[in-house]
Amino acid sequence: MAKTKTYSIHCVIALMAIALPLFISFIKKENKPNLSGLVINDEKPKFSTANWFDGSYQTEMEDYNNDHWAFKEKMVRINNQFYYNAFHQLRVNGFVSGKEDYVFSENYIFSAFGDDLLPEEKIADLLQKAKVVQDTLKKKGIDLLLVYAPGKGAYCRELVQNKYVHPIKNTNHNLFVSNSKTLQVNYLDLYTYFEKLKPTSPYALFPKFGHHWSYYGACIASDTIIKHIEKLHGKDIANIGWTDITVIDSSLGTTRDADVLKSMNLLTSPNQNMKLAYPQIGFENDSLKNTTRVLTISDSYWYDQMYMGLPQQCFAGGQFWYYYNKVIPSPIPGEKVEVWQLDLKQEIESNQVIMLLYSDGNLPKFGNNFIYDAYELYTSPKTYYARNERNKQIQTFAKQIREAPLLLKKATTKSNTLQIPLDSAILLEAMKMAGFIK
Repeated sequence: MAKTKTYSIHCVIALMAIALPLFISFIKKENKPNLSGLVINDEKPKFSTANWFDGSYQTEMEDYNNDHWAFKEKMVRINNQFYYNAFHQLRVNGFVSGKEDYVFSENYIFSAFGDDLLPEEKIADLLQKAKVVQDTLKKKGIDLLLVYAPGKGAYCRELVQNKYVHPIKNTNHNLFVSNSKTLQVNYLDLYTYFEKLKPTSPYALFPKFGHHWSYYGACIASDTIIKHIEKLHGKDIANIGWTDITVIDSSLGTTRDADVLKSMNLLTSPNQNMKLAYPQIGFENDSLKNTTRVLTISDSYWYDQMYMGLPQQCFAGGQFWYYYNKVIPSPIPGEKVEVWQLDLKQEIESNQVIMLLYSDGNLPKFGNNFIYDAYELYTSPKTYYARNERNKQIQTFAKQIREAPLLLKKATTKSNTLQIPLDSAILLEAMKMAGFIK
């Protein structure tokens, strides 16, 4: 009898454990977990006879409940903390731990050791087309500049796990620089400049728990870029400067010096154990010098300059085209605008400088087709406009996917399953929606 009673109590406890999260989810109005880097579907599926019988309602509702159950955030953080403490493993897609708690994008480690090496003829072909674009734009008074930014894997090679380390035969960075020299393409090699600064820099140029250059590193890069453009374009530009520098032993929440740490979604953050420098920046207040409009096509490294206000203060309000896709700031307030929606020729020719800035981990996709598009636009406009018109339908669906949490989550799942970049997964889904593939 006692054994039966004990069994009953255990059953009740088990049922309560299973039912409690569901009960809390039911009575709680807002269950959205406060987690970074996760795609959460906020839109609750709407019931209809059609989606009930084709099974999509049940699937979508299960996915929605999984995102919004009461203990989602707590359990994710507990799980991530366990893996980090027990195995020093990051539960952040594409990121790994290095020595002394440094975190790295695995792709940037591969880039640092030449594991993502492109065929030299492919790089040469891209830069030959860049040279044609450069010469064409120069006749219109517009300068083209390619900027090769440093990546954390290369800058902090000595802190990469030993399993990734091997002799370096060549890197994409070396091939881009050597071919740029040979073809006389305008370029700025920040990668090599940062390496030269490393032994003498008074402050860290890359943070321990951040993916990008440190805030101090971004300030150094900004100053160098401005001076280089002044020389290239032959015009004074409002400069950036600082006299005071605040040094603290952890990252400021207003910067990206610990952006990966935030995405690790831990219960308790590890001690950063690093002195980070924060210059109190100011810009030269001279409206006559803020007239050189610079269009920047870049990866995520340029966000630091956007947050500083550099494009507004120094580059005459020039736009940032994130991966040659998202337009920042949007030319239509309140609406997300992508590059394919713009008139490329008109946009290019409304600037005095076109700058492409990519870190070494993104050199395999340098420019994200901007160079190819600009080359075709100026050498064969008829074929460019015909191809551009065909692509608009696919891009329309791709934009819908990026802006709809449920569709974006499906594309993210496909990206992880097929081990392909998210952009490629979005493109596949967009082509499917447009009827180009099944």
